[in-house]
Amino acid sequence: MKLIARVILGSFLVFAGLSHLFWARTEFQAQVPTWVPIDTDFVVLASGVVEIVLGAALILWVRRRALVGWVVAAFFVAVFPGNISQFVTGTDAFGLDTDAARGIRLVFQPLLIIWALWCTDAWASWRTRDTTARQV
Repeated sequence: MKLIARVILGSFLVFAGLSHLFWARTEFQAQVPTWVPIDTDFVVLASGVVEIVLGAALILWVRRRALVGWVVAAFFVAVFPGNISQFVTGTDAFGLDTDAARGIRLVFQPLLIIWALWCTDAWASWRTRDTTARQV
């Protein structure tokens, strides 16, 4: 079950990353907060590349899946301010054209973080490591 969940999440990230680079750049630019002091297009392109790499790592780098899970979770935390900004500013993108739709999206970001930690055994690995360290 976790393998399937990891492959689905990895595929989602690769797809999202490709869409950053090719067919949805304008939509993603709308999500970059105005307070980010970097060129909006660069942010979209760079985050797209990062998503492709993270997605591929989730699928292929099985030996380091727990580490990859933590990195993916951190990435989801890092992009969360963009989702909050979209909600606060009322920016329409990806069909999120109401406050309710943008608000519902905010709920899903923590679920993505939990998904990344669960399907890679990152949380379980950390808990086991913590217990082992206390026994030594």
